[in-house]
Amino acid sequence: MSSGDPLMDAYSAAVVSAAERVSPSVVRIDIRGRGSGSGFVFTPDGYVLTNSHVVHGAGRIDVTLAGGDAFAARLVGEDPDTDVAVVRVEAPDLVAAPLGDSSRLKVGQLVVAIGNPLGFQCSVTAGVVSALGRSLRATSGRLIDDVIQTDASLNPGNSGGPLVVASGEVVGVNTAMIHSAQGICFAIAINTVAHVVSQLIREGRVRRSVIGLAGQTVPVLRRVVRYHGLEKETAVLVVSVEDGGPAARAGVRAGDFIVGMAGRAVAGVDDLHKLLTDRLTGVPTTVTVVRGAQKVDLTVTPAPQVSGARAVAEG
Repeated sequence: MSSGDPLMDAYSAAVVSAAERVSPSVVRIDIRGRGSGSGFVFTPDGYVLTNSHVVHGAGRIDVTLAGGDAFAARLVGEDPDTDVAVVRVEAPDLVAAPLGDSSRLKVGQLVVAIGNPLGFQCSVTAGVVSALGRSLRATSGRLIDDVIQTDASLNPGNSGGPLVVASGEVVGVNTAMIHSAQGICFAIAINTVAHVVSQLIREGRVRRSVIGLAGQTVPVLRRVVRYHGLEKETAVLVVSVEDGGPAARAGVRAGDFIVGMAGRAVAGVDDLHKLLTDRLTGVPTTVTVVRGAQKVDLTVTPAPQVSGARAVAEG
């Protein structure tokens, strides 16, 4: 490193270290007749994370490793609602990228994006976390929650690549940029991805139920937490309720704070999504809300998810 500005040296060292740790795991994904995207190996036995929109409808998938060797891959499963997909490649000496904890991210934190923009293999860009808790509409029409906004530059072909912190852990899957803007890019939080991936590997898809509301993760006043003996200091603020949906029929109102469901504490939108599996479809389920000075238990019967339905979306 240069002996110049020590702040610049520290910044450079952090970017270099993160890139060196994760770049061997980054792959190029080619879809015959349609273009390419990025992905990264996350298990030593060849499971690769990428975006659903990169591989959706693909007839053939080829994966090129960081060293340049190419292999045919197969689609394990995809979830258009979170824009996450898993493919598998059989290749020797694969290096798995370590997954981090996106809930620990802070606005302003250094992040590094690695991918194959416009076909340029293993390109590295750096920036900061610009905002947390953003929402992004997936191709299925569902809002993806708790999306990371960053100014680490993304271009076509970056989709599916890792967003990495200085320690070299993956905290997001790069998914989109706003073409008419500069420095506004998005990544799916790795905590959301981790929940989806286990189901994709097991079943090839994600089964869900829905309750029909839009909400956002918000902090709860400490005096409210103490008064009601809440387990968490954040909750889901109900922004709107779908007319005639399960939540509306149960009496959930805009302005309610959802603090529990099915006997479990709810700290945010991700918690609701994790609970709203197909196991709750048609099952009367207690949802606990704080409404004004009251804590109220309501009985919601989740419905099976259909295309375009809202389980719970961030408004």
